[in-house]
Formats: sequence, structure tokens, C-alpha cells
Amino acid sequence: MNLSETLVAVFGGVFAVLAAASLVGAVLKFRLAPATPHAVIDNLNARLKAWWVMIGLIALAIWAGDGGVIGLFAFISFQCLREFVSLTHTRRGDHRALLWSFFVLLPLQYYLIAIGWYGLFSILIPVYGFLLLPISAALGSDTTRFLERAAKVQWGLMICVYCLSHVPALLTLQIPGYEGKGALLIVFLVLVVQSSDVFQYVWGKLCGRHKLNPAVSPSKTVEGLLGGVASSTAVGAAMWWITPFSPLQAAAVALVVNVLGFFGGFVLSAIKRDRGVKDWGSLIEGHGGMLDRVDSISFSAPVFFHIVRYWWVP
Repeated sequence: MNLSETLVAVFGGVFAVLAAASLVGAVLKFRLAPATPHAVIDNLNARLKAWWVMIGLIALAIWAGDGGVIGLFAFISFQCLREFVSLTHTRRGDHRALLWSFFVLLPLQYYLIAIGWYGLFSILIPVYGFLLLPISAALGSDTTRFLERAAKVQWGLMICVYCLSHVPALLTLQIPGYEGKGALLIVFLVLVVQSSDVFQYVWGKLCGRHKLNPAVSPSKTVEGLLGGVASSTAVGAAMWWITPFSPLQAAAVALVVNVLGFFGGFVLSAIKRDRGVKDWGSLIEGHGGMLDRVDSISFSAPVFFHIVRYWWVP
């Protein structure tokens, strides 16, 4: 199959699964709580509605071409950084550093990806950005909690822009025999990592008994983690045919990104607990903020990118 036929097959399958899940959710609502609120069923149906929108947007972006994908993830980074900063204590002296982050480093990072300048986009933020931001903040002449404030701005830029930008950066990889199919690597990464979140939720609801770390994430269980990672690793292995990987390689790569994705959500949960909030925002019904939805991708995307680049790009 060519790229278009493969995308139609993959997204057709995903939408079929969503349709079946939505039907199940509607039947459960009709049978168990037709006229009264039900926390679990209502949350499940809200999540499914949000999934329709999110998968639809990703599909439209991919069909729009590389510019559509880069533009979509630039917007996601902007929204995530806005949510991160909104929950971070900043002072007037940080405003210049924030302007650099939102309106210079973020668009420049995605522009470098658009022109395929790997040598600069891979170091722009962790080298030049991380030096520029504290310099800019220091020029504000406010030394109160300076180290803490500088670290928060740098950490937000790292998670929300640098890490997430590695998703569209997959389009720049030139893999022999796989030219022009970078969008399928994005589909593989997003579906594997996001399915892990779904499976962790389902396994946790079905048989979760042992809390993993209630102080950081009250809802995560050992059973949910093991069942979710195992199930989504199987999903990754089953999707080997859209990647340059063999089935065994696809399973190994999926396992790595799933484990990293779990710890991405875990670390971001620790930050939320520190800030005393449950979600980063309320943009996506049933999910919270944008950062709640892509926290797992932020940790898995850079590692996935470099695994592919190291072993599959000459």
C-alpha cells in the first residue's frame, strides 16, 4: 500500500474502534444511568467525545501535509506552555524570559524543524535557550527565588516545546526504503503512547487493587500500569507494518516509549500535586488540559526520535 492507502486503513480502523466504544458507552449510559449522573460512565463518554476530536485533528493535519503537522504541534506546544506557566509562580522580572520562550524560541524551534536543520533544532533550547533565559531574567534585577524561577521557565520550555517538537521532527528522518512516510511514524508513536493511557485507565478500573504511588498519582495502580504497558506494547507490535521495524523491533520500541510515556505522566502528576491542582486546565472535556493529554508523549517523543535516528537512519 502507498502512504495514502495506509493512512486510510489506519485511521479507518481507529475510527471503527472509537465508534464501537462510543456505542458501548451509549448503551451503558442508557442501561445503568439514563437520567442521573454516573461518574465513571459520564467520564468515559466525555473522554470518547474528546478522542473523536483529537484523532480527527491529527488526521486532518497529516492530510494537510508536513506544514499541517508542524503547525498543529506548534499550537499544542504553545497551549501546553501557557498551561504550565499559568500554574507557575513568576514575577515581573521573568516577563522578558517568557516573551523569549513564547514568541522567539517556540516558533524558531518549529521553523528549524520545517527546514530540516537538525544540527540547530536539537540544541537550540537545551543550549542557547537555557543560557539566554536566565541571562534575560537576571537583567530584570529581581533576585527573589531566582534559581527556582529560572528552573521553572526552563523546565516548562523543555517539556512543552523541546520534547513535543520531536513528534513533527520525525518527518525529517530519511530512512532508506521508507522515504516520505514519516507521518506513519507519528501515527505509530501517538497511537501506541495514547493507547497505553487508555489501557492503563481500563485495566486500573477493571482490576486495580494496589496503588502505585498515591502521593503522586492517586488513581494509578500497579495492575493498571502492567496491563496498560503490556496491552499497548502488543498494539505497537501489531502496527509493525506501518513502520520500518520488524514485529519484534516494533514491540521493543513500543515497550520503551510506553514506559517513558508512563513516567512522563507520573512526573507531570508530581508537578501538579506540588501546585495543588488535579489538572493542568479544562480545555479538553474528560481529560483536563492539553498538557494532561500529551504529558506521556512529551517524555516518549525525544527518545523515540533518537532510537529511530540512531538505528534506522544511515
